[in-house]
Parts: sequence; C-alpha cells; structure tokens
Amino acid sequence: MTQPTDTDRRHLARAIEIAQQGRGWVSPNPLVGAVIATADGVLGEGYHRLLGGPHAEVEALDAAGDRPLDAATLYVSLEPCAHQGRTPPCTDAISRAGIRRVVVASDDPSEHASGRGLGILRDEGVEIVIADGELADRARLLNQPFRKHARTGRPWVLCKFAMTLDGKVATSSGDSKWISSKASRTLSHHWRAQSDAIAVGIGTALSDDPLLTARLDTPMPVRQPRRVVFDSLARLPLTSQLVSNARRHPLTVIVSRAAPRAQTESLEAHGADVVVATGANEPERLRSALEQLGADGITSVMLEGGPHLSGVFFDAGEIDEMRLFLAPVILGGRTARDPIEGEGVEQISAAARALTLECERVGDDLLVSARIKEW
Repeated sequence: MTQPTDTDRRHLARAIEIAQQGRGWVSPNPLVGAVIATADGVLGEGYHRLLGGPHAEVEALDAAGDRPLDAATLYVSLEPCAHQGRTPPCTDAISRAGIRRVVVASDDPSEHASGRGLGILRDEGVEIVIADGELADRARLLNQPFRKHARTGRPWVLCKFAMTLDGKVATSSGDSKWISSKASRTLSHHWRAQSDAIAVGIGTALSDDPLLTARLDTPMPVRQPRRVVFDSLARLPLTSQLVSNARRHPLTVIVSRAAPRAQTESLEAHGADVVVATGANEPERLRSALEQLGADGITSVMLEGGPHLSGVFFDAGEIDEMRLFLAPVILGGRTARDPIEGEGVEQISAAARALTLECERVGDDLLVSARIKEW
C-alpha cells in the first residue's frame, strides 16, 4: 500500500485542523475538512460548516475555482461519501473535477458508507492513499460521537463534573454552587454548545432547577442542545425552568413504564417530549433511552449529573469520556456526595481504566480529561 509523503501529511494535518471548525453545527454528520493542493501549493480548502450544507470536499472544490485539477491531490480527513443524503455524493463531485489522487485520514464506519466511496474512486482510476499512525488517530478521535453512533446506534457520552480535593461534588445537603471557578463554568458552556444533548437526573433537576442551555458571551449565534431529564416517575414540575422553556428549547423527559399517565400527558401538553425507557433494571432502561435518543439523531450527550445517574451510566458501560474540574476546595463529611455512585465494581482488577489522561489549568481549577473508550 502506498504511504503518504511528508507533503501529504502536512496537507492532511491541515484538513484535520480545519474540520474542527464545524464542531457543534453539523451533527449528526461528521466533522470533515478538505484541502486541494499541487506541487505548487494549495488551490483550495474547506470544511463541513452546517448540517445540510456542502460537504468539505465540495467546499474545497468551489474554493479552487475553475483551475484544472488533474494534477492536484485531494486531502480529506474522512473518506468521501458515495450516497445521496442531504447533499449529493462527494465521489461524483470529485470525479467531475478530474482529481486523480485522494489522500484520506480515516474511514467512515457507517453501514451505508464504509469503503464504498474509496471503492468507487478506485474503479474510476483514482489513486487512493490512506494515512496511518498519529494522523489517523487524530482523525478518528475528531469524530468519536459520529463513530459510536454509526456503530451502535447510541450517542457518545461525555461525563462532566466539578470535584473538590477530597473527591466530593456536593455537600451532604446537596449544595454544589459553585465548586468550580467561573472560567471552568464558561468552558462547560462551550461544551454544551458543541453537544447534541445535555442530560441530568431528576434529583439535579429538582434541587437546582437548571435551565441547561449554552450561555456564552459572544455575538455569534449559539447552537442550543436538547435538554434531557432522566425522571422515571415524571416528577419534573411544570413550573420548572426546564418545562417553562420547553417550547423554546427542546426538552426530553425519560420516564419508565411506572410513570403516571396524567403526569406524562401534562409534560407533553407543555411542550416536552416524553420517552418511555424499558428494561428490567436501571442500566437496561438507560440503554433503551440512549437507543431512542440515537434513533432521533442525537450523537453526543454531555452528562452533568447527578451522582446517581452518573453511576447508572457507569454501570451500563456508557461513559466514553470524563472531564472533571478539580477545585482547590475541601468539603469533608461522611455523607457528602461522590461524583459517581451506582453499583460500581468489587475488585480493582475490574475497574475501568482510562486510555488517555490529560491535565490543564483552567482558572483556579485543574481540568482532568480521561478518554475511557475509543470508537
């Protein structure tokens, strides 16, 4: 198999870099960047900007203009699509442009896409070069929500919380405002805007009465996530901020079959979408809920607690990444809340272990990011 050259790797790294500019705007589509270049330099580049808009390859072709491209190489962070979706197949646009060489950073694991685009291009005489190593890893990590959703039908889950030095997320009375610094909370709002959904348990909804929107001080429009409350008995008050704003910002309430019908109908009458999760226990009902969210196009969920719900996600094996803000605060107390409850594991040998661990300073806090699974 032909290996990418140093020049190929440089242009491919640029394609991966610009792909990130679509974060928060293209889901359930993947983030994709593309660069078109010859030995004389870059002719055009582009990225997938908006769901339903042109794909990265088409953006790059448009940027290249009317110049002949038979001697050019297309560098793309994800294999080109070959199916008709919201937009026409990118393979058609590549063929029409006369490009004879394509360098790809990562595969598309979707059932309708995997390998098809590259196969079509090869059949038309296009040279295909597939990257490996660090660039391939970066390209795959760029689209973890898309990849998990494509393979399982369930959304990728980011578990985020703020924790004290002694490992607590709330006092024994449930007070948690504010453990983390203002800088950390601002960063969290950026993550909200990049997520398809924000999830909390009914305990957090009742104690904090959160709005769960992305609030950023920016002149640019902010994409709002769907708000999701796991509320098995439909106890969410109709007067809560979540329900009061349900017609403005989408709200989904996950209930069990035990939820009183009158209460679920009241939630629906006020604009909430009620989803009934099935299963013999909480982890099974959680997977049922995630499958239904995934079927509705949700590819990423940012889990913001509380400890009970985080424990259910952990027990179900549905936490893919963790980001915790470690604050210079100590609470003490036997009954102060731990970040993840649930059943847990009985032996250290059975513990979930992070694949990667990164640390950085954010305001007064230390942000620890741990990738638990890779898709």
